[in-house]
Amino acid sequence: MVRPKILLVDDEENIIKQMRWALETDYDVLSASSEAEAMTLFDRAKPSVVTLDLSLNPHDTADLGGMRLLEQMLSQSPLTRVIMITGSDDEANALRAIRLGAVDYYCKPIRLEELKVIIKRAFHIQQLQQRAQEKEQAALDAFQGIVGASKAMRDIFRFIQRVAASDISVLICGESGTGKEVAANAVHQQSPRKNNPFIVVNCGAIPENLLESELFGHEKGAFTGAHAQKRGKFELAHTGTLFLDEIGELAPSLQVKLLRFLQDRKIERVGGTQPIELDVRIIAATNRNLQKDIKNHVFREDLYYRLKVVPLDMPPLRERRDDIIPLAQHFLRKFCQEYRKPPMTLSPEAEGALLMHPWPGNVRELENLISRSVVLSARSILKPSDLGFALDQIPTDVNLKFARKAIEKDFVQKALHRNYGIVSRAARELGISRVNLYELINKYEIHVKEFKAMRTAGKLSMKRREAV
Repeated sequence: MVRPKILLVDDEENIIKQMRWALETDYDVLSASSEAEAMTLFDRAKPSVVTLDLSLNPHDTADLGGMRLLEQMLSQSPLTRVIMITGSDDEANALRAIRLGAVDYYCKPIRLEELKVIIKRAFHIQQLQQRAQEKEQAALDAFQGIVGASKAMRDIFRFIQRVAASDISVLICGESGTGKEVAANAVHQQSPRKNNPFIVVNCGAIPENLLESELFGHEKGAFTGAHAQKRGKFELAHTGTLFLDEIGELAPSLQVKLLRFLQDRKIERVGGTQPIELDVRIIAATNRNLQKDIKNHVFREDLYYRLKVVPLDMPPLRERRDDIIPLAQHFLRKFCQEYRKPPMTLSPEAEGALLMHPWPGNVRELENLISRSVVLSARSILKPSDLGFALDQIPTDVNLKFARKAIEKDFVQKALHRNYGIVSRAARELGISRVNLYELINKYEIHVKEFKAMRTAGKLSMKRREAV
């Protein structure tokens, strides 16, 4: 059986020997006495837990090499759990270490039984986070980055699986920011064309006078500045998929050329006379009401029905509130890793604020909000203020079902926290049966062991204070 790895970093040889003796029966113990040696071992062995002495310079205790290592290690591996160890009771450095991502801060002299409990808890937290990340990654791999467990999204997943195997055209409709391009890419990745090109064209972002050449290519000399032949996006997508975003912005003349391709699967380059036969699947998307555009003679009806062989409507985020917290947690993990920051979580109050926000900008708005919060917040547990919410900004007309869920989860977590994970006591405090409390714990995927571990850590902290 492979034992979990722990790296001990301290410049005092006696402490390393003492800790190694206490830990080597349960863990694969590595040790280092300098910054350079520690980083070499860390890069090579990738330990799950690290204990770091705050100062690694015996000649200058003000040189906080351990703090530098903490930043370097967590920037490379945010899931690593780091325990800072120091010979001084310096609250400022303790707070700084916790803000940088340390899981605990322990003052010497070392009491081995206490430290072993803290290390065991650090491994437990690391394994929980690792499993959560692996579970999420498996779900993302299944549908190419689409996050969602609501009924609306499960229906979309089933739709994608059914439609992907064919080559028929798909029209994806939905508000801005609902994930239309992600859905189009999922259709492509689930299809037999997945190893061939997936070409994206935003029809609203390219000037009309350039879009024809961009889509269909041009021959040399076709117009001023056409110094060489150029293949367009249609040709680049041969044997693959062409995704035409904002199809409602397409000029009438280009609507005609697209319709002609959908009818006979041939194009002509600008300035060309020879038809080019292509094998391209078309997926289009729009946030416009194309039926209204047809009535206003802005969009061709025959093209609309050619594209809408299979329609897919992406629901706005306000209609899939069950996905808001999973999406927020996914973006937290994504941006913590991208910006090399320690893992962050959402407080129950922050989850409630997210659930009650109307999300006019949909998933894109949520993604940008979480990205900004990860960059600006110094906390590991985000509050509503970290997300940019003030109490008077939270709407009162939110669906009662979701407000109740946020409050209910908060009450359960706080009761478990106050009672250190003892379910019978928490149930008595909440005025419900143990069976009902266990149902709520399972419903909200609350890990009772974490609250029990806090009880042990609290006792140890009390003992340390008494010893001092």
